[in-house]
Amino acid sequence: MTKEAEKQMPKKTVLDFMEMKKKGEKITFLTAYDFPMASFCEKAGMDMVLVGDSAAMVVHGLPGTVPMTMDQMIQHSQIVRRGAPNTFVIGDMPFLSYQVSRESAIENAGRFFKEASVDAIKLEGGRRVVKQIEGIVEGGMSVMGHIGLTPQSSGQLGGFRAQGRTAEAAMELTKDALAIEKAGGFALLVEAVPPEVGKIITDMLRIPVLGIGAGVHTDGQLLIVGDMLGYFEAFTPKFVKKYAELGLTIEKAFRAFSEDVRTGTFPEEKHCYRMLEGEHEKLQALLREAPPQ
Repeated sequence: MTKEAEKQMPKKTVLDFMEMKKKGEKITFLTAYDFPMASFCEKAGMDMVLVGDSAAMVVHGLPGTVPMTMDQMIQHSQIVRRGAPNTFVIGDMPFLSYQVSRESAIENAGRFFKEASVDAIKLEGGRRVVKQIEGIVEGGMSVMGHIGLTPQSSGQLGGFRAQGRTAEAAMELTKDALAIEKAGGFALLVEAVPPEVGKIITDMLRIPVLGIGAGVHTDGQLLIVGDMLGYFEAFTPKFVKKYAELGLTIEKAFRAFSEDVRTGTFPEEKHCYRMLEGEHEKLQALLREAPPQ
C-alpha cells in the first residue's frame, strides 16, 4: 500500500475493530500525549492511539498516574486529536473522574467527547465500575475497560506488580472481563498478566482484547511510547520491547550542541542571515553619526 493510499484510508470504528477480531487481524495501539507523537502515530498507520494518564510520569515527571486532572487530560487529548485527526483516539479517565458516581462518570466522559473529540474513553476496574460503564454507554459513548494491573489503584495491588498469577486471581479477572463486556464496553485492555490468562480472556470475549504485558494471544498490543522509544528512563517494565534508544540519541545531540556553543563552532556561516547589500555599511555610518544613547 502506498503512503498516499494510507493517508486516504478512513478512520477505523468500533465495528472495524470487531471485524478485525473476527478475522484474526491484530490491532496496533500506542500512547501519545502531544502533537508530534500523535502525527507520527497517524503517519505509521496506527489503529488506535491512547491519550494515557501515563502522561503523569512520561510528560509531567510524577511518580504515578493519580495526580492527573480532567483539565490536563482534556488538554493532552485536544492536542493529540489535532495531531491525529484520522486515527481512533481514546481518552484515559483520570483518578476520581469516574469512581465517585455514575453521574460524574457520564459527565466527565462527556467532556472528553465534547472538548477533545475523542472516539472513546477508557477507565480502570472490572465489576466495581460496571454501573459507570453502563451509564456512559447509555449516554451514547464508547468505553474501553482496563483490568489486571490498574495503575490508579496500584497501592491496593501492592505496587506495579503482575496480576492473575494464581488460578483464583485469574478467575477474578475473567469475571471482571465478562462484566465489562456485558456492561457494553467495546473493547478491553488487559495489563501485566500471564500469557495464559490473556489468551483465556481473549478467547472468552466477543469484543477485542488489547494487551500490554498480557502475551501474544490478545487481539492487539499497546505500549507506552516513552518506553518503546527508549526516552522514559525512570523504569522499564518487563513487558516492554524497545524499538529505539532515543534517550541516548537525544542526550548525545544535546552534548554535541553544548560543545559546539562553548567552542564557537555553532552557528556557522550557513546558519546565519545576512543584511541586504550595502545595508551594513549604511548601518555603520548611522552609528558613527548618531550613536544610540
